[in-house]
Amino acid sequence: MTSPPPSSVLDLAPVVPVVVVQDAGDAVPLARALVAGGLPAIEVTLRTPAALEAIRAVAGGVPGAVVGAGTVLTPSQVTDAVAAGARFLVSPGWTDTLLEAMRASGVPFLPGVSTASEVVALLERGVREMKFFPAQAAGGTAYLASLAGPLPQARFCPTGGIGPACAPDYLALPNVGCVGGSWMLPPEAVAARDWARIERLARQAAQLSAGARCR
Repeated sequence: MTSPPPSSVLDLAPVVPVVVVQDAGDAVPLARALVAGGLPAIEVTLRTPAALEAIRAVAGGVPGAVVGAGTVLTPSQVTDAVAAGARFLVSPGWTDTLLEAMRASGVPFLPGVSTASEVVALLERGVREMKFFPAQAAGGTAYLASLAGPLPQARFCPTGGIGPACAPDYLALPNVGCVGGSWMLPPEAVAARDWARIERLARQAAQLSAGARCR
């Protein structure tokens, strides 16, 4: 029996791995390594032909994983991702059409924003949890910190250019629930199917806390 979707993506773990799956056969062992390392929320981006099959495999074969779909751009992708077993949705941006499709999906979602106006527009529509993207290029921690005063209702998962040196700075902000990134999935480790290394890197990411400085 499929467990219900989470009430909030932002509270599952401090770090959400952003995964690009080229071979669906790698999805289950990769997800098992991430979950064993303490990162249960896994965003599989819809950037490859293998993505939906990967979501389906993780949803059905990795207990403890909360698999979601990222790079969601269209209502049809919303439908396909949820049918495959995605338990949350993430988009790099949003339109009213996409937003309504995500809202109707029945699973939590993080529409992407990079400006104060976009945040206000989502708050008007009753959405309080968002993806801040591309985080580093769009102003980083300084920008998010400046939003906390006038827009305290909004909470974010910043993604884009974030690594272990910067992540704690983001996590220290009152309006950040988690960060997204792929540094625990180095391409050479994925290519070599070095799941033990990925588990170690995931465990290090899961233990991140506020305090370090971006550099």
